[in-house]
Amino acid sequence: MFGLSKNMGIDLGTANTLVYVQGKGIVLQEPSVVAIERNTNRVLAVGSEAREMVGRTPGNIIAVRPMADGVIADFDVTERMLRHFISKASRRRGIFRPLVVVAVPSGVTEVEKRAVIDATLSAGAKDARLIEEPMAAAIGSGLPVQEPTGSMIVDIGGGTTEVAVISLGGIVSHRSIRVGGDELDEAIVQHVRRTYNLLIGERTAERVKHEVGTAFLEKDRERNSTEIRGRDLVTGLPKTVTVTDEEIHLALAEPIQSIVEAVKVTLERTPPELAADIMDKGIILAGGGSLLSGLPRLLSNETAMPVHLSDDPLTAVARGTGTALEHFNLLQRVMINSRKLG
Repeated sequence: MFGLSKNMGIDLGTANTLVYVQGKGIVLQEPSVVAIERNTNRVLAVGSEAREMVGRTPGNIIAVRPMADGVIADFDVTERMLRHFISKASRRRGIFRPLVVVAVPSGVTEVEKRAVIDATLSAGAKDARLIEEPMAAAIGSGLPVQEPTGSMIVDIGGGTTEVAVISLGGIVSHRSIRVGGDELDEAIVQHVRRTYNLLIGERTAERVKHEVGTAFLEKDRERNSTEIRGRDLVTGLPKTVTVTDEEIHLALAEPIQSIVEAVKVTLERTPPELAADIMDKGIILAGGGSLLSGLPRLLSNETAMPVHLSDDPLTAVARGTGTALEHFNLLQRVMINSRKLG
């Protein structure tokens, strides 16, 4: 198909990057973070090692997340991060240059598409192709994207939420909003700051989201709470407070409502026949943000449709890029942009 070279599919996410190697599956899943020495611009660490440094670096080291809202915010750092991940995933040096399929949000501009392709080629690919994230998530979730039947995917990543109705290998209606896991974390940071005069970092906010965050409060649930430590904005000293699931639920209400509205708008734009198919099969959730407790229940209540989680929401997009690689005819139909080196 593409010879014996180990071609790759990459889910280049705002929060995490996953690499699928043809014939092997997902071989790498690391945070999209790069640690750089400020004075020399030298890369000190990439991925998990760099993530450990977030919020803990001395003045001469900065931990950078080069992706923002699903697109490249820092081209040079993204290129270096991609080069590191491609090299680590291929475990081969020298003349080897893979064909790379990269998933991008469906709402990206032509300029943003070109930036992803240029960064991928600069990072060592011989050929760069793009696939829209909702299409990749649908393929990775096992939805029959090429059949004349409607499938709905909601992919909630770190920087964006992609909602799409797919039929006959194409996206019939879609909505891409720049709301995702990062906005949920930021909502928790702001709530704690307003309520307790306490400053916490993004890693603490993410832990709170996982431990007590919920999109839907059951009336007869067990009350949950967790302790958080941060810096008191009044005294400047460390302080510990306890937050409950109820207050975090309220803190998350606004970004979650944005996601619900995106799903409703997409459904309103869907042809009736396809809407009937979705009613039968249900809405599929993918992406790390879909793991928020209570989200399937809330979406089901708001849309009056069944809602299901993808088998492995975190890896759905990466698996979709891999399936497109393994089946060249599928890749040709769902690919949106490509360019070869030279």
